[in-house]
Amino acid sequence: MNLNNINSIHFIGIGGIGMSNLARYFLSKGVSVSGYDRIESSITNNLINEGAAIHYVDEIQQIKNIDSLDLVVYTPAITEKNTQLSYFKIASISLIKRAELLGVITKDSYCIAVAGTHGKTTTSCIVAHMLETSELGCTAFLGGIATNYNSNFILNSNSKYVVVEADEYDRSFLHLSPDTVILTSIDADHLDVYGDEENVIKSFQEFVDLIPQKGNLISSYGVKVNRASKTTYGENEAATFNIVNQRVEDGAQYFDLAFGSSLIQNIQLGIQGRHNIHNAVAVFALGLELGIDIETIKHSFSTFKGVKRRFEYIVKTDSLIYIDDYAHHPKEIDACLSSVKDLFPEKKITVVFQPHLYSRTKDFLSDFGISLSNIDEVILLDIYPARELPIPGISSNVLLKKITCKNKMLVDRKELIPELRNRALEVLLTLGAGDINELVSPINSMLNSKISVN
Repeated sequence: MNLNNINSIHFIGIGGIGMSNLARYFLSKGVSVSGYDRIESSITNNLINEGAAIHYVDEIQQIKNIDSLDLVVYTPAITEKNTQLSYFKIASISLIKRAELLGVITKDSYCIAVAGTHGKTTTSCIVAHMLETSELGCTAFLGGIATNYNSNFILNSNSKYVVVEADEYDRSFLHLSPDTVILTSIDADHLDVYGDEENVIKSFQEFVDLIPQKGNLISSYGVKVNRASKTTYGENEAATFNIVNQRVEDGAQYFDLAFGSSLIQNIQLGIQGRHNIHNAVAVFALGLELGIDIETIKHSFSTFKGVKRRFEYIVKTDSLIYIDDYAHHPKEIDACLSSVKDLFPEKKITVVFQPHLYSRTKDFLSDFGISLSNIDEVILLDIYPARELPIPGISSNVLLKKITCKNKMLVDRKELIPELRNRALEVLLTLGAGDINELVSPINSMLNSKISVN
């Protein structure tokens, strides 16, 4: 595919975080961009302001530039019932998945791919910020809104480096041609695609096998993939990069790093969470590999402002903390809650969780129950189905019964804010990958009104 021949492109599911950065890429090239999404969002509104034509009704007639389209792109989240997808499958216009297009765009560049069942969005954003802080620069296709750039897309035409989040869902990352891979974790997930954890590991091994001999794998210590030569990181003396002396001082997170005969001390990270220290160390290893000096790397870490919906402080006062996080897997919930307890050991923790997908809830029902049991208060919302139909016997009410903390309840999303208003909150977390993010702003408004009254 010759990207220079594309003058008009249509995205089915343009509001998705991975689709919207591709849309921004083509808008930056002066290509006519149109798209469909099921709901209006801040992402779609921003794309419209940037020049895209977007509609929210699944009808062919809504596509004004249909006769001039050169390419149609869709995401695996779009089901076969979608009218536009069905139409373009038999039309004479080229139709490809998002992952295939990302593979084409990045094929002839130096591709830094960040993979893993957890941590890849924050890690890829730290990579992009480090490169942009250095003289190397990068173009980046990110899986979240990087706060430093208020975008999920960074364009630097003068750099040979491209940073991508390598998505394992639907084996999408196998379309990439990575030169260097950061691999943060491998846990059972997306079992609707893979069936079991063994197949998840096999797919990650296939991805690692795509790295050329002169390339490099930087992996979390203990991750189950094979490669003759790799760099490892973690809290282990056997790791290439060993994390030591993690601490919080005056509200800021610090750590030291031992590698070879060197000990780098007092590395400050601009975001919270012990798990994010691991993410940063992977990026530190990459920076050294690319020849970036240590002080530049440390500066990029201290100035990194985080990612929207990744341990994002919405309210931070002496009397109330409100954090919003994308955590939607038991391991992610565990990491988030562990960090919160480290930071606020004496405060009561209230979690609002929206399960994401019936299949994931079914596969990890007991694990979710355990993860959500060791806190003070739990409020569950109904399962966000996304692309799925309901599974008999699987519901938030079933999950609620698995949670053993005494103060727990299931509420309709319309009743959530009144319920929170009547509670004496100390630390509030909203967790989930569905549409719970749409509640963050109204919750924030309610909390601020309570604070002003008090």
